[in-house]
Amino acid sequence: MRPYVQAIDTLTPCPCGNTAGYARCCGLLHEGGHAFTAEQLMRSRYSAYVLKREDYLLATWHASTRPATLKLGAQQPAPSWLGLTVKRHESANDEATVEFIARLRYGGGKAQRMHEVSRFVREHGLWFYVDGEFPEAKSGED
Repeated sequence: MRPYVQAIDTLTPCPCGNTAGYARCCGLLHEGGHAFTAEQLMRSRYSAYVLKREDYLLATWHASTRPATLKLGAQQPAPSWLGLTVKRHESANDEATVEFIARLRYGGGKAQRMHEVSRFVREHGLWFYVDGEFPEAKSGED
């Protein structure tokens, strides 16, 4: 078994929000499948954070910006991921942008929102996460 990997019931909704279930959604990508869109890759990366799949996150991170490690298992307190909302997905040729909000909580603290606009590139038919920007929250934004 992989260290720090959280078990998941394959019949429950996927962590990314797909009701088809993990085994029919992000699980396919985590076990070697390929994302057809940058949004699909972003959703699978969110699920990988939920499940502490550092191997998958690093493999889908573009080599030009990939860190050596993420140390997900060492995070204290570990985040509890509460949900994902994709706001937009734009794609042109081999570049794409996905804007999303991930909700999380650290320990028993207050729930937080991580709003990111992520950049992706496709090389040799495979999508990779490049980097992201964190826009400031606007009043009334959800």
